[in-house]
Amino acid sequence: MKLRINSNSLRYRLTQTDVANLFKEGCIKEKVNFGNNELVYVLQGIVDKEISADFKNNIVTMYIPKIMIDELVNTNKVGFENNNGELKLLIEKDFTCLDNVAEDQSDNYPNPLAENNYAKRQ
Repeated sequence: MKLRINSNSLRYRLTQTDVANLFKEGCIKEKVNFGNNELVYVLQGIVDKEISADFKNNIVTMYIPKIMIDELVNTNKVGFENNNGELKLLIEKDFTCLDNVAEDQSDNYPNPLAENNYAKRQ
C-alpha cells in the first residue's frame, strides 16, 4: 500500500495483494520509521456508507466501507473518493506505470492504457 499526501489530499494506492488482504483480513497497515518515531498508515474496513479518515497518535487511518472492498475485489472499479471536511480522500488500485521505472511493479494491476497501445504512441 502506498500513501500519497499532497496539500489537503490523502490517497492510498493498493496492489493486488493489498486488495486481497483487505478483503480477507478487513484491515491492512504499513509504517514508515523516522528514527525514534514511526508513522503508521492503516486502511480499515467498516460498516458505513462513506470513506472517512482520522489521524491520532502518529496513525493515519482511512476507513473504507466493506461494500467498497467487495467492489474492488469483484468488479473493474478502480477506486473511490470522498471529502472528509476539507480533506479529500481517495482509495485506488495501483496500476503499472507506462514509463520504465526501477520500482517493482509485479503486484500492480495491469494498466488499461497499455492495452490500448498508449505506450507505443508516445
